[in-house]
Amino acid sequence: MKLKLGMSPISWSNDDLPQLGGETSLETCLEETALAGFSGTETGGKFPTGAAELSACLSAYDLSLVSGWYSGTLIHNSLEDELDRIADQLALFKACGAAVIVYGETYQTVQNKQERPLNSRPRLADFDVAGYGRRLTKLAEHCAEQGVPLTFHHHMGTAVETEDEIDQLMAHTGEAVNLLLDTGHLVFAGGDNSAVIKKYGHRINHVHTKDIRADVLASVNKDSQSFLDCVLQGVFTVPGDGHIDYDLIMKQLYDTGYEGWVIIEAEQDPAKANPLEYAKIGFQALRDAMDKTGYDLTR
Repeated sequence: MKLKLGMSPISWSNDDLPQLGGETSLETCLEETALAGFSGTETGGKFPTGAAELSACLSAYDLSLVSGWYSGTLIHNSLEDELDRIADQLALFKACGAAVIVYGETYQTVQNKQERPLNSRPRLADFDVAGYGRRLTKLAEHCAEQGVPLTFHHHMGTAVETEDEIDQLMAHTGEAVNLLLDTGHLVFAGGDNSAVIKKYGHRINHVHTKDIRADVLASVNKDSQSFLDCVLQGVFTVPGDGHIDYDLIMKQLYDTGYEGWVIIEAEQDPAKANPLEYAKIGFQALRDAMDKTGYDLTR
């Protein structure tokens, strides 16, 4: 079985915290992504939004467009409005050959608000979960028809953060709603990566890997600290530099039959964690874990 390894630009430039790499050029990000060994990238705020320009930009560094974040609000929005909101990004991703589009539920999110503590986030149970699931399924079916499958990103600070909320979401959505497994966010939320892979391996169609610094996580106070505070404190790092067992995760993904992209998405301060150096650390850690399972690395 085969995997492709990609990198998120967030290690170079953080769109929610412009002081983290705001001065770093897109060219530096892409050049170093390729130098570290990766064959694909997700999008970010500095990327072109025209199909021809984006394709040319990526091809200059022999990189593929893998995916990118879409800020969804379907939990409190009509399907018709959401279809209008997603149309341009979906068309761009289709034209550029993206593997998936990453849906994050951002209605009332606190993930990008440094003044809002984590525990002030919305809770899935406060909404009509069944109705949300129906609308989300219809949106995912539309994305699939366009050739860009939707992948749902559970995320700290949003209405779908915990393993229990992932369970609720999966129970109320159809098979078209695939799951993005984010190893770092799940551990941060107190969840179990192994359990989620076992339950939903057949619906996982995209993987984000980041590691956790256990000492930083242990010091987090969700009543007073925001998600961005935790990022600045260094809660996340790349695979191989924290305490998550990626040998186990790769074995379990292999056992489920997962093939596709695995992305490193590790929000850090580039002044403290040189992006190229840490990208190389993460690449090697994932490559070593892949080799132990029998996965082949492909472009």
